[in-house]
Amino acid sequence: MLFFNKPKIRLADIIPDGYVDIHSHLLPGIDDGATDPENTILLINKLKSYGFSTFITTPHVISGVWNNTYQNIKEKEAETQKLLRLNNIQNQIKAAAEYMIDEAFFRLLKQEQLLTLKNSYVLIEMSYISPPMQLYDIIFELQLAGYKPILAHPERYNFYHLNFDEYKKLKKAGCLFQLNLLSVTGYYGKPVFEAAKKLLENNMIDFTGSDTHHERHIEAFKSPILLKQPDLLIKALKKNSLFTL
Repeated sequence: MLFFNKPKIRLADIIPDGYVDIHSHLLPGIDDGATDPENTILLINKLKSYGFSTFITTPHVISGVWNNTYQNIKEKEAETQKLLRLNNIQNQIKAAAEYMIDEAFFRLLKQEQLLTLKNSYVLIEMSYISPPMQLYDIIFELQLAGYKPILAHPERYNFYHLNFDEYKKLKKAGCLFQLNLLSVTGYYGKPVFEAAKKLLENNMIDFTGSDTHHERHIEAFKSPILLKQPDLLIKALKKNSLFTL
């Protein structure tokens, strides 16, 4: 009797048609994502081939690194929307932001309207070195101001890997979680995959995103997922329909 290994499921194969990506870096020349308009077109067309339909792109806002503002992001959004029309790309693109949680963000929250994914949902991230001391204060202040915080790629914060209760504490504080899709392929390493798997198994992932910066990310979508059962990931992918424009 012959035994055959079950074919591995590629990440690209389970992207639902009409998928709304809520985390990417596709605006040209504004952060460490798309380098120029031609690169933006290339990245979008390749993501389209996997079933991506709508792009809510999220340039970094990091004080002293990427000093993007509401105004300059909106200006780049308008330029990019025009770029897509000129290239006969019908997919919708909208700009929000990925805000680094630090003291500068705390001040920004008091001074400026934040760019949201849709309605009141705002994407935030932390340093990979350690969580900010004011993290829970900022999460509280965001909600007090009427925003719903979504933490980008919680599985990538190594300082939480051995203290899973911190994830539970963040959820209890009202913070939603967005999984990076490439995490389930092992792209960021085994510890990140294991954290992603555990978060999915505990039903703690609210949304997903590509976090696309460059072609290497897109090519990695052809990699197999390491999850034995993709059902929980597929369920999480479908939740992004909330952000249909």
